Amino acid sequence: MNASLVFTSAFAAALVVDLLLKFWLASRQIRHVAQHRNVVPADYASAISLASHQKAADYTIAKARFGLIEVAWGAALLLAWTLLGGVDLLNRVLLDWLGGGMVQQLALLGAFTVIGSLLELPFALWHTFVLEERFGFNKMTLKRWVLDLLIKTGLFIVFGLPITALVLWLMGATGALWWFWAWAAVAIFMLLAQLIYPNVIAPLFNKFKPLDDPTIKARVTALMKRCGFVAKGLFVMDGSTRSSHSNAYFTGFGANKRVVFYDTLLRQLSAGEMEAVLAHELGHYKRHHIIKALALSFTMSLIGFALLGWLCAQSWFYTGLGVQPNMSAPNNGLALLLFMLAIPVFTFLIGPLFAQFSRRNEFEADAYAVAQTNGNDLRAALLKLYDDNKATLTPDPVFVKFYYSHPPASERLARMAVTT
Repeated sequence: MNASLVFTSAFAAALVVDLLLKFWLASRQIRHVAQHRNVVPADYASAISLASHQKAADYTIAKARFGLIEVAWGAALLLAWTLLGGVDLLNRVLLDWLGGGMVQQLALLGAFTVIGSLLELPFALWHTFVLEERFGFNKMTLKRWVLDLLIKTGLFIVFGLPITALVLWLMGATGALWWFWAWAAVAIFMLLAQLIYPNVIAPLFNKFKPLDDPTIKARVTALMKRCGFVAKGLFVMDGSTRSSHSNAYFTGFGANKRVVFYDTLLRQLSAGEMEAVLAHELGHYKRHHIIKALALSFTMSLIGFALLGWLCAQSWFYTGLGVQPNMSAPNNGLALLLFMLAIPVFTFLIGPLFAQFSRRNEFEADAYAVAQTNGNDLRAALLKLYDDNKATLTPDPVFVKFYYSHPPASERLARMAVTT
């Protein structure tokens, strides 16, 4: 059996396993949440009404069912792009039109992005204007949705195309270690993006104004001083123009750090609860979670680029995915595209490790917040946020292990009860 056929078989098997596993996990989630829909867990019965608990269950089930359709569609598209010849056809058409070279490679990646986005467009519209609308979360108009899409497209043209062109150039110009230099370029770009995001990119989508509530401002300023955290400012973001979901975060590095509260959050929480939520976010900073996450991301991307550096020189990598490489022209764009398509199928099973890493960080941030503020305020805030965001209190434990970046409410509150 030749290497190409072996790789084709491995890819097909991985795709089937990936699809079956995702369907099994979603089915478990739907069944488990439905079974617990009619009874509020005893620990939360005084804070969460049965009607709210049932709405959260219905929202969770609806998202899971919608996710099943997205998974099936994604698998069908992946099969069409690879083994059924979609990428090969697109590559050949562009080669005939443009010949080999940088322009053709960028055109291949750009055309794939445009076609893929159009094929996924109905799902994005349904999620926002049907699913989120049904449960009262969507506040976005179609006009704003289209404007956001145009802004994202513009950002891709301004930032995405140049870094992609740089990576392709490095692949062809820097020899056998091109993958290291390409990784370094992408890592630097990611760091620069973190620096410019607060002042350049975020304001393109939302309006930010200084926090003007004197009570909350005084409490969070004292908290930051107590924690040794210096920020450029405290801002309120008009998140309610798009969704009624709530959040708070800090962004940027060094002197460019800023704290951002969703306006929806200010309407839902008391001053003490706001302070506790911010303390949780500061816990991520004090426990170096952002630095650790960046280091992990850089490490994984370095491994990915090194693997791509080997695969792009193997003819079976192309033919095994249904593509005939052009031996008289560079295949760097083709290799990059095929790698991005194939790698998620083989890495899905390591997802729980990253989810576990994220949940552990959330526990550590909770512990820090409890040490710095009133633990009862954090517990009350979390219950309000889970309730307002319609997060189910009874998710399937196996589904949680695979997908949840944040621990379920029951685990977070139980852990806090032990530490206080």
